[in-house]
Amino acid sequence: MTTLEKIPVTIITGFLGAGKTTLIRHLMANPQGLRLAILVNEFGTMGVDGDILKSCADANCPVENIVELANGCICCTVADDFIPTIEALMALPHRPDHILIETSGLALPKPLLKAFDWPAIRSRITVDGVIALADAEAVAAGRFAPDVAAVDAQRAADPGLDHETPLSEVFEDQILCADLILLSKADLAGPAGLDAARAVILAETTRQIPILPMTDGIIDPRVILGLHAAAENDIAARPSHHDGEDDHEHDDFDSVVIDLPEITDPEALADAIRTLARDRHILRVKGYVAVTGKPMRLLVQAVGERVRHQFDRPWNGARLSQLVVIAEHHHIDAAAIRAVLLAAVQPAAIEA
Repeated sequence: MTTLEKIPVTIITGFLGAGKTTLIRHLMANPQGLRLAILVNEFGTMGVDGDILKSCADANCPVENIVELANGCICCTVADDFIPTIEALMALPHRPDHILIETSGLALPKPLLKAFDWPAIRSRITVDGVIALADAEAVAAGRFAPDVAAVDAQRAADPGLDHETPLSEVFEDQILCADLILLSKADLAGPAGLDAARAVILAETTRQIPILPMTDGIIDPRVILGLHAAAENDIAARPSHHDGEDDHEHDDFDSVVIDLPEITDPEALADAIRTLARDRHILRVKGYVAVTGKPMRLLVQAVGERVRHQFDRPWNGARLSQLVVIAEHHHIDAAAIRAVLLAAVQPAAIEA
């Protein structure tokens, strides 16, 4: 690659917990001879995904090539954050061959796509493709696709109401902007679930988009990298609920960081997170927790009532237990959330 050629960028979008970070880890382990750079956009003030990726850094994607933006939606902070970060990545001593961008689970990809038309970067960078991940099991269960007949009936009864949820709009905008859709967690969905998820997605799409199943982020990198979509030149073909708006806000969503003492029972914490998902409609929980007597930190990742936890690596510095909790704005009650989580680890708190 000469310095006159545009650097290809792959935008990886998808709803909360769809598996974006897992996919990027797979691409880092199988870079196809490319030197990668990665930009991670977190929702909330505490970065988790970027830390996970940095722990996987190697010669093909060193730590200095992995950048986190944790101070707001990447598509809402283009001038202040995104453009300078992209310029910094392009100015690295060893120029990356390919840049991966992991958006937050709440980001709308189209405003970000429009940013690639900015004069400062347009001549030096191109969007190789937009990859949308969809949790096959969740989509098959209809969590992001409201009953159209029921919504129409409610609107007919009260035309002043908008019964389409913010979550469905985010999901649909991500799907409609994609060049490739990956149905993640295919093993959990099964053949019938995959068929149902495809049907939901096809009902929303306005153009032919490949839809492929994926488990544990494993898919041939040649399917992801090198699409040559030049998506920045094809914006009109990617409709959005927010077309015609100058910008958008994420006031529908909020996050809170909960500090915890050391715990003794990870499963008790997992049960508390399931309770939050069920009773307080929490969408996502992620972070690190210290477990008494364990030198390794516990990585916690939850999407709704599906909770996964594992020891990932030894603590580096203070053993600080923190969880980021994300939900729609009206469901965030920091005191109530903290009370549920602390009740689950109270024995450890008393011992401390």
